[in-house]
Amino acid sequence: MLKNALYGGVNAAVLTAMRDDLSVDLDRTAAHCHWLLANGCNGLAVMGTTGEANSLGISERIALLEGLVARGVPGSKMLPGTGTTAITDTVLLTQKAREIGCRGALLLPPFYYKNPSDDGLLAYFSEVFDRVGGGISFYLYNFPQQSAIPFSVDFFARLLKKYPTAFKGVKDSSGNFENGKAYVEAFAKDGFEVYAGDDTLLLPLLKLGGAGCITAAGNMNSSAAATVYANADNATGEAASATLAATRKAAVSVPLIPGLKAMKARQTGDAGWLNIRPPHLRLNAEQQAKLFAAWDASGMVFAKAA
Repeated sequence: MLKNALYGGVNAAVLTAMRDDLSVDLDRTAAHCHWLLANGCNGLAVMGTTGEANSLGISERIALLEGLVARGVPGSKMLPGTGTTAITDTVLLTQKAREIGCRGALLLPPFYYKNPSDDGLLAYFSEVFDRVGGGISFYLYNFPQQSAIPFSVDFFARLLKKYPTAFKGVKDSSGNFENGKAYVEAFAKDGFEVYAGDDTLLLPLLKLGGAGCITAAGNMNSSAAATVYANADNATGEAASATLAATRKAAVSVPLIPGLKAMKARQTGDAGWLNIRPPHLRLNAEQQAKLFAAWDASGMVFAKAA
């Protein structure tokens, strides 16, 4: 595995708790962050897809970052999603992340306009980097199923040639092992950090030189992922990887974000975790029963939340 990665290890794509009126619940979210750090997580990828970031306004995202730090969540442990379709918003959020002590920021591509050229993407990220002004590392978020914009190896080669130290890594949520492998083989030797976005790919990518994972199911399976990370070269890691694969299969058997919120509500006994912003909807009873049965069959055991 890659050594000395800034976010090396297990990072959960953190859920954002909502109140009954669908405003952000900072207290619940911060409590969950503290629980994650105590149960296997090395870092916290807040304001990502799983955190419903694209259902939050810019002012809400800033308030979320500030509110987590005010509640004792270390900025240094957070890798916030700051990428938006607008250069100025992306710059503002990334500067805020730097201000509260984040070492890195995770950026989606400008996803509204489809089929941008590599020249266009390079121009976008160049504008963002030049305007942010340094002091924070950049990670790109490869999630073509959602953004419709994949990052090719050739694109990263051009980006890293222009900014050899600023762009530190990628979260690969393509779900394609060969894609993550190509990133590792091309760039890990130079310290580029490749994070699996799919729990099932954590172990195989670690064996090649990956840095760790950033996953949605990490909200509930982070302790098993930590076992994989600590035992990537032995049978204990293989067994934990099988558990991760089973939890991943359970998590995606229903709509993912509502499902994880249902799991968190069950774990805490707090129905407030079921609150979710449209267009997402709560699981129905049948979906919830299916999820819980599949998850329990995985053998995954996690510490109860306080």
